[in-house]
Amino acid sequence: MQAKTIELHLTSNPEMLRVLRAAVQQMCGLAGFAKVDCSKITLAVDEACTNVIKHAYKNRAGQPIIVLLRIGETHLEVTVQDYGEPANLESIKPRPLEEIRPGGLGVYIIRSVMDEVTYSPLPDIGNRLVMTKVLPREMKA
Repeated sequence: MQAKTIELHLTSNPEMLRVLRAAVQQMCGLAGFAKVDCSKITLAVDEACTNVIKHAYKNRAGQPIIVLLRIGETHLEVTVQDYGEPANLESIKPRPLEEIRPGGLGVYIIRSVMDEVTYSPLPDIGNRLVMTKVLPREMKA
């Protein structure tokens, strides 16, 4: 199976997340994921980009976010790259679920939905997050 790839160049404007969600939803469908799994993956990618806007760019609009979606032979790979402030790896922890308050569940959602999550600060450049999800059995070569 030949890889299918799309690269999105977004700005850190929250309304651009609508475009991102539509693209992720479509790629998940092409990858053969069930509708419910497409929605979960889309939410995880949306949370990752929301975190970029809030934390790397401190809510500054107009900053670049690059999202690469790639359907390979065995998995869907989503790479999110920004040029904002590197995150402190010690501070990237999901909050306890028993704390009832809005926000802070993005990392939990990402880690619970995706099969593998790798965060890399890029010195003097920004941040890269790579998330992978194994394809449904019937799509694998």
